[in-house]
Amino acid sequence: MENFHSYLAAIVATGVGATAIADIWGWVRKPLLGVAPPNYCLVGRWFGHMPRGTFRHQPITAARPIAGECLVGWVAHYLIGIAYAGILIVGWGLAWVEQPTLAPALIVGVVTLLAPFLVMQPALGAGIASAKLPNPAAARLHSFTYHLVFGFGLYLAGLVVCLVWA
Repeated sequence: MENFHSYLAAIVATGVGATAIADIWGWVRKPLLGVAPPNYCLVGRWFGHMPRGTFRHQPITAARPIAGECLVGWVAHYLIGIAYAGILIVGWGLAWVEQPTLAPALIVGVVTLLAPFLVMQPALGAGIASAKLPNPAAARLHSFTYHLVFGFGLYLAGLVVCLVWA
């Protein structure tokens, strides 16, 4: 893990792996808890309106659909997961990649909850920390759980990366 490309590969692999684990949780919770997985097409719609100067919606579901919004949303979702893995690996260094530990991964998972609470949810018309939704407490709990699972996914993906690069 001594060169830039290896470092970058570890970030990408960890981010993709952690995001995939969180997505599996998103799909599993539907039959278990009756909660639909996040709709990343709406995230794509949000990004699709940005070049037109619209950054905030009331709500995003009322905004005009954008061609390719589902693809844009899913790509953005995985790029964000990779960026969060970058925060973990840059913050804790290559030592974490060489010997992943759970606490830093969970810390990053939980801290990344600030982005949807303070940026994405308000921009999509749900208010700060889903305050405008019919059941904000439930929405917050599901967001928290999703990001906690993402943090655990960072750890699991980090273990895989560590084994591959060992």
